[in-house]
Amino acid sequence: MRRWGAATLVAASMTLGALLPVSPASAVHGGVPGDFNGDGYKDAVLPAPGANVSGKEGAGAVVVLYGSRSGLSAGNRRTITQNTPGVPGTAEKWDAFGAATATADLNRDGYADLLVGTPDEDTSYAADAGTVTVLWGSKSGLTSGTDLPSPDRYSHRYGQDIAALSLGGGGRTRVSVAGHFGSVHFTGPFTRGGAFGGVTLDMNTGSVGSVALGDFDRDSWPTPAVVSLRDGDLTGGRVYTTLAAGKELRGNGLIAASGDLNGDGFTDLVAGDPDEPEKAGVDGQPGGRVLVWYGSAAGISADTAPVEITQDTVGVPGASEKDDAFGGALAVADLNRDGLADIVVGSPYEDLAKNRAGQVTVIPGRASGALGTGSYSFSQDTAGVPGAGETDDFFGTTVAVGDVNKDGRPELFVGASGENNSTGAVWVFPGGSTRPTATGSKLFTAASVGLTQQSNTMLGGDGLLWLI
Repeated sequence: MRRWGAATLVAASMTLGALLPVSPASAVHGGVPGDFNGDGYKDAVLPAPGANVSGKEGAGAVVVLYGSRSGLSAGNRRTITQNTPGVPGTAEKWDAFGAATATADLNRDGYADLLVGTPDEDTSYAADAGTVTVLWGSKSGLTSGTDLPSPDRYSHRYGQDIAALSLGGGGRTRVSVAGHFGSVHFTGPFTRGGAFGGVTLDMNTGSVGSVALGDFDRDSWPTPAVVSLRDGDLTGGRVYTTLAAGKELRGNGLIAASGDLNGDGFTDLVAGDPDEPEKAGVDGQPGGRVLVWYGSAAGISADTAPVEITQDTVGVPGASEKDDAFGGALAVADLNRDGLADIVVGSPYEDLAKNRAGQVTVIPGRASGALGTGSYSFSQDTAGVPGAGETDDFFGTTVAVGDVNKDGRPELFVGASGENNSTGAVWVFPGGSTRPTATGSKLFTAASVGLTQQSNTMLGGDGLLWLI
């Protein structure tokens, strides 16, 4: 896997910009379902940042599959692009609309809203400056949008990752945005007209590749966590919950997510570190790893020691093997409904019957004891899963969780950006009595949701594959 420092990566993306659109950066996290039309069912978000729009290659699109009592259907969908009426901007070549998405009820009107990053959008100030658009939920679904502008008008790839969390009104609703220049943090109240309470530009933590929000100290206020792009010889980048140089946490990664894993009321931070280390045990682990920092009354600080999980951890299926990219995708959510958040980990480079077919592992949260016990995995080789694992499918490129049929059993969403000549695909694993199950799982391909180009649609997003 490539190992570029953050500064090198920024310089390369500026210098080699003409080459990057061949594989545009895509959704770092999987699209999280939200009830955009207020009918009581969460709606699935399938980003397609490589989709061609009106002849514009890689302009990007987002496909919304509406939830219902019977689940999801490819026929019950809406495709949104920058050419959709009410959406700011215009679809242009290699914009990558949908490269990042996040879901939250920003204006607290009872309808979920969808934030969409377009990091390769050219602005009047710079090429690939990037934009972030809020698509506002309503009784009619996502019908209008406004932009959340970066306070740095010379930003680069603003919107390459987004996090949103609402713990209450005003400043208790927040949005964090990653970019090559740093990160931007918005506070509420947010309005459909595009207003917000405040905004902070933070350039103290280097080029930011991933963002997360959580109540790490249980004060009922969202706190941002950011992860830089690769830094020198480290696997992954530096991880911060205090946004200041020199305040990085112990350990590193490329992607972050948050949730309460042990049920103590404090949000915990999880980072995926899929890189191969130069020296195992000193920095990173062969095959990749996941790190967990537990929240506390003091929050998460540089002194907080992380817990490390690999495929060699007791109870975790498989084995750590070189270039598995364990930690290459990440989500945190309660899949077994025990009140504890679980960790969903993608290993998109996992070799199975075919090279880099990919795999997803779920690590249940635990009130006590070591994480790993009770873990399980899915791949295209799992009985009942539609399709078949093929070389470079990258199953597990992105992962997400949400209950789309209101049965109280959340579904697991898994993307594979390499499927079908990189047109991509998303699998939906229905919630079972104790966990998601392969039985009854559904496969949505790009063609099945009306995206008919022959390559590089990347339905479900390209996750970290542009980077690892």
